[in-house]
Amino acid sequence: MNKVTSLLIVALTLTLAACASQPAYREASNGGFGYTETKLTDAQYRVYFKARGSDKTRAMDYAMLRAAEITLENQYDWFTVTERETLVDKETVPTGPETMFSQRYARVTECGALTCRTSWQPQTMVSTGVFIGGREQSEIESTLNIKMGKGTAPEDNETFNAEQVKTNLLMQLETE
Repeated sequence: MNKVTSLLIVALTLTLAACASQPAYREASNGGFGYTETKLTDAQYRVYFKARGSDKTRAMDYAMLRAAEITLENQYDWFTVTERETLVDKETVPTGPETMFSQRYARVTECGALTCRTSWQPQTMVSTGVFIGGREQSEIESTLNIKMGKGTAPEDNETFNAEQVKTNLLMQLETE
């Protein structure tokens, strides 16, 4: 094995290890994976959470956790989810080795004692490759619009106590 191949294998291994070691719940950078938020008004935010995979429940839990954190950071007690959306984007990556055949024409010149003759002859080319991964890759994005409040919370299925949400979801994350 030559030095270039060895360096490529080491670089690929380090890259895969770095991706695998990143925690799922983190702030996103440059449109990457993790959470972001947009302040709409003093008491309203849009919370985004983008992750690898297709676990809708986990993506929604992470968006809810961030909503609870934002609510508490702004000294509010509860938040109401006014709108929610979850999108899953799937891409299939080829599996295993792949072989491709292609045909092209080569110019062939044959010379005799007095003249030369040129012709075009078909040639079949074979190329092979091995793809690392070979599985379906998915990205999921959960979006919540929230409205925050203080004091007594409205009694409905879309209003949540921020402290309880944060405590419960953090306990759940620790057990996983």
